[in-house]
Amino acid sequence: MLQSIRDGSRSWGAKIIIGVMVAAMALFGIESLFGLFGNDPDEVASVNGQPIMRQQVELEVQRALRSGQVPPEQERALRSDMLDQLITQQLLSQYAEEGGFAVSEEQLDQLIVSLSEFHDQDGRFSAEVFRNRLASAGYTPLSFREELRVDIQRQHLQQGLAFSDFSLPQEQERLAELQRQQRSFRYVILDEDDVEADIAVSEDDLQAYYDAHQERYERPEQVRLEYVIVDRQAMAEGSDVDEEALRDAWREQNRDADRQVSHIMITFGDERSREEAQELAEAAREALNSGESFAETALRYSDDTASAEEGGDLGVISRGFFGENFDEAAFGLEEGDVSQPVELDSAFHIIQVTDIQGPTYEEQRDELAREVALGEVEDEFNQRVQQLIDESFAADDLQSVADELNLTLQESDWLARDDTAEGVLSEPGVMSAAFSNDVLEEGYNSEVIELDQDRRLVLRVAEHREATLLPLDEVRGEVEASVVAEQQQQAVLEEAQALVADLREEEQVNVDWQEANDVSRQADTVVPQLIVQAAFRMTRPEEGESVYRTVELPQGAAVVALDSVSDGEVDEQMETFVSQMAEQLRAQSVLQGLIDDLRSDADIER
Repeated sequence: MLQSIRDGSRSWGAKIIIGVMVAAMALFGIESLFGLFGNDPDEVASVNGQPIMRQQVELEVQRALRSGQVPPEQERALRSDMLDQLITQQLLSQYAEEGGFAVSEEQLDQLIVSLSEFHDQDGRFSAEVFRNRLASAGYTPLSFREELRVDIQRQHLQQGLAFSDFSLPQEQERLAELQRQQRSFRYVILDEDDVEADIAVSEDDLQAYYDAHQERYERPEQVRLEYVIVDRQAMAEGSDVDEEALRDAWREQNRDADRQVSHIMITFGDERSREEAQELAEAAREALNSGESFAETALRYSDDTASAEEGGDLGVISRGFFGENFDEAAFGLEEGDVSQPVELDSAFHIIQVTDIQGPTYEEQRDELAREVALGEVEDEFNQRVQQLIDESFAADDLQSVADELNLTLQESDWLARDDTAEGVLSEPGVMSAAFSNDVLEEGYNSEVIELDQDRRLVLRVAEHREATLLPLDEVRGEVEASVVAEQQQQAVLEEAQALVADLREEEQVNVDWQEANDVSRQADTVVPQLIVQAAFRMTRPEEGESVYRTVELPQGAAVVALDSVSDGEVDEQMETFVSQMAEQLRAQSVLQGLIDDLRSDADIER
């Protein structure tokens, strides 16, 4: 239901509901899932004495994971984020309650009946649709109303905060002026080739850098895995497939394909009896059997003179075009075959298929062989998967399972949670299973993991090592390279600063300036964005003069000479957009300030 609300919502009320689910991560219908937390409550946090239960956090985590927007390997960080969001929502709800923000039952009723998601085909609110939609999503009407009430309170609070802050006309005009401003400047980029630095790395330098950046040299928690795979495609590779079975599969696959047909039609009725028409049809069929061409026979016998002049050709037809009897004959023939006389609508038809609109048998043979082989090993595959389930559940290792099922026990290199694994280990769910509690901590074999319709995998942790700080000697090369790069960067930055000092003293310098004229803040330009941003932070120069600044770049540094500042042209659409964005940022800042204040004063236990 929530996806339907999200996709179809247009009213402000529906957007409030979306805000509850997506932005606020509030819970709907939790009573129906956890019985009002009456069963084994597991409190993970409290906000001013009000609990947040583990079930709430886990529900939000699973929703986020199922959405596909968060990779499974980020589940631990996601769980912390979800708890933070729930704490924030609890704080806002408490503040709204204390501030007297109230929503009446009548307001809730009006909002609910206005939502199109709860309307019937006539566009009216339907209590049955309302209950069914909530039930299908695991909600109860009471929990839905309560969560909607809380969210409206929060919305009122946030809207009140947003409207309490505003910009004066002078501020908006100043913002517009800054937005349309243009600047002309020169710049030069320096790198390590532009300086002669005496790089000397001492043992103390290495130790100091290593101590200051230990997070870079931590080896994450890692596992080395053993695993076995039951692969239906591998099982099918050795199967011998009967050629007739392949042809039957091809016929079945193409039995509904459009085809080009010709016919000989012999009618009966007023001028000819049915028996006479049948005798002529049989005579025409005998002529074809004796070697006469279909075109010649059609010209001699067919009452459909228009098609007879074209050799009986009816063009390309689809199933159902001429009726069931015609289809039964035409779509049961292979290319070049001719049917026996078929009675249809006061006429006998002799049908020839001249072309089938689809791949030929030869073109499809290899793919058909693969599909038929897969079908032939289907039962054996299912049996082996069941055997894998049974054996791996009871076994204390995987080698015995591999031996029992005649599988190859495979091993991985060391892998961390966030590593990009290769091959089957990169499939969804594999690494999360490897780091699950049962497999990692308890040492069990994993459950059977369905990689796709043809492959099943079971894994086991062969070795496990905790996260640790690698010793300096083991990462000495990396540390030394970083220290050298840092010293080179410092030398470039000092060279740039010396150049700026010379320019400010109006000394003669040899600089190959790059020019950038009339650049605006959002203009597409080849100038690096860090340099553009620096140019717009610099003080406006006096007429005919320049101001200078050093800019540190990711690799190297730049010297910027700002020469002039102009007002630029008025763009009302852009200025309106910027003004709206500024108001939104103000509102967000006010709300964040409230949240920070509430957190600082709250009694939060985690």
